[in-house]
Amino acid sequence: MNPDKENKSRDKITKIAAVSFWILLWQSASMAVGEEILLASPAKVLGTIVELSGQPYFWSSISGSLIRMTAGFVMACSLGMILSVISYKSSIIRIMLEPFMQAVKSIPVASFVILALVWIRTENLSVFISFLMVLPIIYTNTLSGLVATDRELLEMAKIFRISRLKKALYIYSPLVMPFFLSGASIGIAFCWKSGIAAEVIGLPGNSIGENLYRSKILLDTAGLFAWTITMIIISVIYEKTIIGIIKAVSRKIERI
Repeated sequence: MNPDKENKSRDKITKIAAVSFWILLWQSASMAVGEEILLASPAKVLGTIVELSGQPYFWSSISGSLIRMTAGFVMACSLGMILSVISYKSSIIRIMLEPFMQAVKSIPVASFVILALVWIRTENLSVFISFLMVLPIIYTNTLSGLVATDRELLEMAKIFRISRLKKALYIYSPLVMPFFLSGASIGIAFCWKSGIAAEVIGLPGNSIGENLYRSKILLDTAGLFAWTITMIIISVIYEKTIIGIIKAVSRKIERI
């Protein structure tokens, strides 16, 4: 057997074993507690997910949250890249932006949510919070990639009078992309966590956060677990999809 395939097969078995271990631990804890209202069993949660999947509001809530998170993530990526390029060109702008980026990374999400509720409508709250939490990650990582660009390559491009577009495509893009991908991967996780937190507080209609809050109020522990697991699954699929799209675009740029 090919060593790579053997390693991948071993990794898959290890992951399955790890998931099985935590499910068994969860089941054991549920049986020890003996009250579904305190800790729902895996079987009960799975049944709830199946039941929810047959309801129209389940899918409309997922799509509503997806749209909001995507809007925030795209805006953060766009502005983050623009600001990183400007900061790369101007040390004054970089110094001016540093306190803001540090503040955003340091202040708790709940503080931003409460402050933002004063000015922003609840349906747009998760968009803004997702955008705000992802922005410094994309900015910092992209700027790090730009700063790490090989100076000798840039000098060579200057000597041969290579256009700015070609420098961006053939020098900056391949070197910056790994930094950007790393930031995007981390940013997606922050996007979902902060966005759902904003939905739980703001309670916009057709959202995962609204259903999480409703389950809590009704003491529907199985529903709370079901929506949480649904969010985790969607987050993983979303991350793989977005990163896959970015990599595909990067490969196309390299072939130009």
